[in-house]
Amino acid sequence: MVKTLRAIFDGEVLRPEGPVDLTPNTRYLVTIERQEEGEKTGEEGTYPLTEILRLATDMGVTDLSTRHSWYAHGRLEDDGRGS
Repeated sequence: MVKTLRAIFDGEVLRPEGPVDLTPNTRYLVTIERQEEGEKTGEEGTYPLTEILRLATDMGVTDLSTRHSWYAHGRLEDDGRGS
């Protein structure tokens, strides 16, 4: 599960800016990214490729683009096994 929410740090705790759909008394792993004043967010029209880069994960696979069919489907397109 991945959720993005905005919160303000009051010096002691992070306070969500709106309602949060999370289970109370449950431990969560939180990643903090500072939003600079005046910085546009995804909802306000950030450039789409910037958002994709923010979400991208390095999988450590150096030939993913050339062997996509192998990683996605377990076969190469020209391996003769058909579909």
